Amino acid sequence: MKYLLTICARGGSKGVPRKNIKEIAQKPLIAYSILTAQKFLQKHSGLLTLSTDSKEIREVAAQYDLKT
Repeated sequence: MKYLLTICARGGSKGVPRKNIKEIAQKPLIAYSILTAQKFLQKHSGLLTLSTDSKEIREVAAQYDLKT
């Protein structure tokens, strides 16, 4: 079985602006989702994708080897 993992990260949060790239324990919040998905894919076959409207989020995700 192959899996499709999609991380959806909207850039225009109204509650906490820029929350996906805010650092928590020296990592941007989105990094935790990326690293967890990558760990899952080490054991399972599949594809990891990012859906975002933000250039900043894409740039941060690329630092964790997630391309859009």
